[in-house]
Amino acid sequence: MGLDLSPKLAKKVYGDDGGSYYAWCPNELPMLREGNIGAAKLALEKNGFALPRYSDSSMVAYVLQGGGVAGIILPESEEKVIAIKKGDAIALPFGVITWWYNKEDTELVVLYMGDTSKGHKPGQFTDFFLTGFNGIFTGFTTDFVKRAWDVDDDIVKALIGNQKGKGIVKLDANVKMPEPKPDHRKGMALNCEEAPLDTNIKNAGNVVLLNTQNLPLVGQVGLGADLVRLEGNAMCSPGFSCDSALQVTYIVKGSGRLQVVGVDGKRVLETIVKAGNLLIVPRFFVVSKIADPGGLSWFSIITTPNPMFTHLAGSIGAWKAISPEVLQAAFKVTAETEKLFRSKRTNDAIFFPPPN
Repeated sequence: MGLDLSPKLAKKVYGDDGGSYYAWCPNELPMLREGNIGAAKLALEKNGFALPRYSDSSMVAYVLQGGGVAGIILPESEEKVIAIKKGDAIALPFGVITWWYNKEDTELVVLYMGDTSKGHKPGQFTDFFLTGFNGIFTGFTTDFVKRAWDVDDDIVKALIGNQKGKGIVKLDANVKMPEPKPDHRKGMALNCEEAPLDTNIKNAGNVVLLNTQNLPLVGQVGLGADLVRLEGNAMCSPGFSCDSALQVTYIVKGSGRLQVVGVDGKRVLETIVKAGNLLIVPRFFVVSKIADPGGLSWFSIITTPNPMFTHLAGSIGAWKAISPEVLQAAFKVTAETEKLFRSKRTNDAIFFPPPN
């Protein structure tokens, strides 16, 4: 595989005083196009408002920073208005209309990663805005809009022409927006920083999995996700997705070393990853990470709603399941060496604390 797998930062696509929209380009990160994966970020300043839109792709949204309000309208359903905060994951199936608003002083940053296999451009999201300079109805003739909305010319002109913003606008501080409803949040979002840990290794790391059990909507999206937090100098076991899924990883916090090994035992990537980086590991390639002293956290989507992984080290590593005789013959080592190898990593699963 000759593709460039090195991690990349997002680039600004558009924005104004209310905030900005950033995206990763498949020309710079070819695995986006190869894997039909899109990735983007929305950053809203105080009173920033992301105008109502729908996308050509299903995706998972993850709140990286700040807090705010999101409006979510599933097909043939009422609007759900939910409070969002750092750590929230939200599944957004095909056809969902969303808007986002930040009324706080802290910038609201939302990450989007999803499947573009049914989209217009492989590796890129295409958004369709309901209002604004590039809104859908700016393309219809006045008579079509009048007929559709049952309004006169003056109202059509106001509805189509008043909003000059493109995608993101800044609202006046006195504009009143809908208040979030606590009961609307159920089944719509899961806070990965507060959810029960699926794996927790002392002094090493922990992981929260997002799947159909704790957020059923991911079944409609067709994606799973996880939030992994690795302690300083700890290691994440070498492993691979064993169900042919792609893993798309965004570095949320910290930094560390990363290696990826592919076909014929060739190391295809060795790099330092840091906050803001996005990378994609090809199917069945083996990846491992070692955190720098400050630790390393990442959020990933996996292109199946209930992902499975095979780990090649640790107490649940695949080696432990292989019979001693086979290991001895495969490694071409003595029985004593095989026994020593098997005796290691009997207590640590997936994450390994720093060496003493």
